[in-house]
Amino acid sequence: MRLRNIPGSREVIAESPFVVHDEESMKGKWREFFGNDNPIHIEIGMGKGTFIMESAKRNPDINYIGIEKYSSVLLRAIEKREQEKEQGNDIPNLTFIRMDAEYIENVFDKDEVDNIFLNFSDPWPKDRNAKRRLTSDRFLKRYTNIMKKDGKVTFKTDNIMLFDFSVETAKECGWNILVETRDLHNSEYNEGNIMTEYEKKFSDLGHKINMMIITQ
Repeated sequence: MRLRNIPGSREVIAESPFVVHDEESMKGKWREFFGNDNPIHIEIGMGKGTFIMESAKRNPDINYIGIEKYSSVLLRAIEKREQEKEQGNDIPNLTFIRMDAEYIENVFDKDEVDNIFLNFSDPWPKDRNAKRRLTSDRFLKRYTNIMKKDGKVTFKTDNIMLFDFSVETAKECGWNILVETRDLHNSEYNEGNIMTEYEKKFSDLGHKINMMIITQ
């Protein structure tokens, strides 16, 4: 379970140079922020940052933005960034935002984002909360409004009910499914896969990892 109430976490975040604090003013200006025209990839619900930091280190010609709404979780990612910097790894192509994904259209302009990663998102298991799932039709529409036409959404989860829902919703909303696997680690798509904290935990417990990649 995610930590949500670490005293002082908001203060640390407010002072961190690794976090963009006026994110809505950056709409349409992210390439200016990074100082280049490289592709922009975002991870929504980045957790403690393992996936996005490793992605940024492996791909210096891609700009990464990690989004996390829980301060106490973002604090852990900041601590990891600080450790990386102390070890000489500044990771200039990576920044963080503390925000709820519901407001991404206020932060990113049309055609500004190339790829989106959704890793082990909250399943919101009750039907009445389906619209809160990051693969719901409401969120898929938001992604359409900020992504390039050939942009991709990559979604991973160990929750089979959430995965089934996500695949069906993508089809109903007219997205093309490029990849669909219910056992990622034993599939051809596992090469180059970067595991998140939850992915490693669930995989170690014997859970199969589901993944889909969709495009508009």
